Amino acid sequence: MLLHIPQVLNGQELQSLHQALVSSLWVDGRASAGPQAVLVKNNAQLAYESEAARSLGLVVLKALERHPGFFPAALPRKTYPPGFNRYGGQANAYGKHVDNAVRVVPDSGLRVRTDISCTLFLSDPASYEGGELVIHEGRSERRVKLPAGDMVLYPGNTVHEVTPVTRGERLASFFWVESMVRSDEQRSLLLEMDMAIMQLRQQFGENPATVALTGTYHNLLRLWAET
Repeated sequence: MLLHIPQVLNGQELQSLHQALVSSLWVDGRASAGPQAVLVKNNAQLAYESEAARSLGLVVLKALERHPGFFPAALPRKTYPPGFNRYGGQANAYGKHVDNAVRVVPDSGLRVRTDISCTLFLSDPASYEGGELVIHEGRSERRVKLPAGDMVLYPGNTVHEVTPVTRGERLASFFWVESMVRSDEQRSLLLEMDMAIMQLRQQFGENPATVALTGTYHNLLRLWAET
């Protein structure tokens, strides 16, 4: 399931992040890549252990906590600390790769299974050319280039890439979620049911049917969830 979550960050948060990122120290993005990804990764990122990465990551996490669309879509059990990357100039692309199945949080030893990959766009799409996130699904592909502050969620087991940025600069935050419900298909079904229940409740109010469907949703979540 590929899901667009709009307006995760507001204008003030975006401005604050941009100001901080401009003055931050960037390192070679290949430092955090796995043995396959390192061959095709060519970008810059904030070092995970830097104070800038930690403080800006907290801004992103707080925004996720308040956003009504994130929890029902991801059903998060663990969230890998957000990182920040930059594409532009000579370090401007990330070739086809698959994210590591399990990532270890720096300085903690905590392991996070990467069920869901997340990209939070931080740059106005009109300010740069190229830089599409391309998600390959069998013989087809999905190209994603969202407004600043918007986020896309997609399965962590997909082949994906970032096309070369040929003008301007593309800034983004990236992280992974270990979901309480490992199966992407099951998460999709739960999200569809949750959205349908909300629509029915808005149209007809609380009634025996919405109560029964809500019970079914939670019973399925109880059956499938790992906590």
